[in-house]
Amino acid sequence: MGNKCCKSGPDEDALEEERLKRLREKRHRARIKARIKARIKAARKIQAWWRGTLVRRTLLAAALWAWVIQNWWRAVLCRRVLQRRQDLLKIYVIQEKAAVRLQSWVRMWQCHRRYCHIWHALCILQVPKSCFALQTDDHLQDQYDVPPGQPEFHIEILSV
Repeated sequence: MGNKCCKSGPDEDALEEERLKRLREKRHRARIKARIKARIKAARKIQAWWRGTLVRRTLLAAALWAWVIQNWWRAVLCRRVLQRRQDLLKIYVIQEKAAVRLQSWVRMWQCHRRYCHIWHALCILQVPKSCFALQTDDHLQDQYDVPPGQPEFHIEILSV
């Protein structure tokens, strides 16, 4: 009986060999699983990096488009302001021209009125036959002593 414990038979050697073989296969599968897990982990890192690159590229493109749109809108607003200024300047020029024309008409009317008063006064002072005769200012001043209140012309020219 003591000999049976120490002595191993062919079945036990085969069993031991079988057990070692399974152990090697188990270790081999474990190494393969570890390699697969490492590759999966590396693939996930690469995929995460690629997705991040795509997201950053998309965000960069969106930011560039936003910048382009903002520049376009600022240009539109600038053109609107410039157009508004030009329109206001045109209105101002038209108003100034109208004011100058009105002033000239009023001055012309005042001169005409003064001329008519002087002409009427001269017609009363002159002989009726020569009422419509034209005479020079020097001759009139010598003859009738016309006061120096002659019509004066002041022309104001506004340049725009």
